[in-house]
Amino acid sequence: MHTIAVAGHVCLDVTPRLSEQTRWEPGQLVEVGPLAMSLGGCVANTGVTLADLGAEVTPFATVGDDELGELLLARLSAEGFAAPRLTVSASRSTSYSLVLEQPGIDRTFWHHTGANEEFDGADVEVTGHSLLHLGYPTLLPGLLAQDGRPLVDLLARARAEGVTTSLDLAVADPTSASGAVDWDALLTAAFAQCDIASPSVDDLVSALRIDEPYSPGLVDRLADRMLADGVAVVAISAGRHGLRLRTGSVERLRAAGGVLAPLAEVWADQALTVHPLWVEHPVTTNGAGDASTAGLLFALSRGADPGQAAALAAACSAAIISGNRATPAAVLALEPSTAGLFED
Repeated sequence: MHTIAVAGHVCLDVTPRLSEQTRWEPGQLVEVGPLAMSLGGCVANTGVTLADLGAEVTPFATVGDDELGELLLARLSAEGFAAPRLTVSASRSTSYSLVLEQPGIDRTFWHHTGANEEFDGADVEVTGHSLLHLGYPTLLPGLLAQDGRPLVDLLARARAEGVTTSLDLAVADPTSASGAVDWDALLTAAFAQCDIASPSVDDLVSALRIDEPYSPGLVDRLADRMLADGVAVVAISAGRHGLRLRTGSVERLRAAGGVLAPLAEVWADQALTVHPLWVEHPVTTNGAGDASTAGLLFALSRGADPGQAAALAAACSAAIISGNRATPAAVLALEPSTAGLFED
């Protein structure tokens, strides 16, 4: 079985329950509902869904030497990860996000980067893994130093070991330090070492400073650019517009590490769009994109074809939106066609 390392951004999500009438104004006492605390960030969201699906996952991240860090480690261990590889910062506090999500309105994050600032990939052990998934470099200043050299080096180090590399992004805040990065140049360098990339449209247009509304043409232009930069499998999510999957040549896929190389003939030169599954009673969109990525990666690790992989990605996302975990049972209830991916 393929083993997967998930590295990069991790935090605790702190989510007060809000009603449609909740408003906040200076000086007011605002009544809210119970508080939920959960693992957040790419390492947790993608890693937990991969583990729920049945993958063997090792998380790599950085936390602070504080109570939140202890809580985060305990929660990761409780999720069944045999040996979370967390570096402890002596000077930075553990990262957290306040997730403000009112019914019917997309979520807003108040985020503290914290110890994620020190994550530079140096402690990520790529040997022994079939796939490395790296998440949210836009929120990891340590990867962006020296024009992004640590980010590119980590991906290159993994590829040199025959590991299939995967990269996901987060929205680049133009008011933050990462917003000042030359993302055009940095993404070109990173994508050259990237076998799979699964950003959202919002991630890409914020990083590349594109002021253009969603359209299928925009998505395909972004995919064209990523394929030209060297990505083998491009999966761009666009919320209610679905997931656009594009792939490179058979020669590029044959050079895409232990997970993708055996699938090169089946996956080469593909272009398809999968629409989101209908969720009658949406609960949250938090983590839905990461779950989609996890579905794609798990499907690839099981030798799926592009249609199966896209279907599993959509089903994992729908499971999270419905308030469930993306377990095989939950996924099969939503998308029975993925049954073959869970057979030994």
